[in-house]
Amino acid sequence: MHQVVGVRFKKAGKIYYFSPGTFQLEKGEDVIVETSRGVEFGRVVIETKTVGENDVVLPLKQVIRIATAKDKLVVEENQEAARKAFLVCSEKINEHQLDMKLVDVEYTFDRNKVLFYFTADGRIDFRELVKDLASVFRTRIELRQIGVRDEAKMLGGIGPCGRVLCCSSFLGDFEPVSIKMAKDQNLSLNPAKISGLCGRLMCCLKYENDIYEEAKKVLPDVGKIIRTPHGKGKVTGLNLLEHLVQVELADGEGIVEFTLEELTNKPVEATE
Repeated sequence: MHQVVGVRFKKAGKIYYFSPGTFQLEKGEDVIVETSRGVEFGRVVIETKTVGENDVVLPLKQVIRIATAKDKLVVEENQEAARKAFLVCSEKINEHQLDMKLVDVEYTFDRNKVLFYFTADGRIDFRELVKDLASVFRTRIELRQIGVRDEAKMLGGIGPCGRVLCCSSFLGDFEPVSIKMAKDQNLSLNPAKISGLCGRLMCCLKYENDIYEEAKKVLPDVGKIIRTPHGKGKVTGLNLLEHLVQVELADGEGIVEFTLEELTNKPVEATE
């Protein structure tokens, strides 16, 4: 078992575990930690807790110290330097006529590395670009190609629902989303209606998917012939969230809606 705290480096970034050492850390506190990229500034989002060995990547990096006002000033200076680096890199990309789109620039806290995030349709030969950037910034340069979902997460925006994008406001990780989820929820399969700003399927299709899957296990399939309190009928529609079944009765009474309980809890296909 290990004592850990959860730290985020960006507002909706992935949570990483660190050893708190002798520090008593509370949620919302800013800390300086050692990472694989070097020394970084982050915020505690999960207070000290005990986790099993399988839940952490060993060896655990330690929290170096609680961030000071001077550390926060360094972060602000790094952000300003990153904005200037963005302009320089954009000019260099145009000079080299590279088919790539610069999305974001980030300095590590200790200024040992500057990272340039970009999108592109294919592989880009940016070796000459790296040389130019290294001569300007005099530090380690890393160009990292990202996908369109990561681009939306970094840039943010307003989704079709009118709210700030989930990925840029609270989602730490992207989860797989499939067209089957849209089908199960009886949504329009028009790409314009089920795609987010990134052009991929909306992340929120995942949120209620488990509820729909559980409902489908206990409700009859559309087209099945089932027994009802009014006799046999054919299932013509389902309200998965409210567990309601629309049935076209065989005796010509039209379509009647039944609750799952009215259909003796688990309706079976009629064989008579």
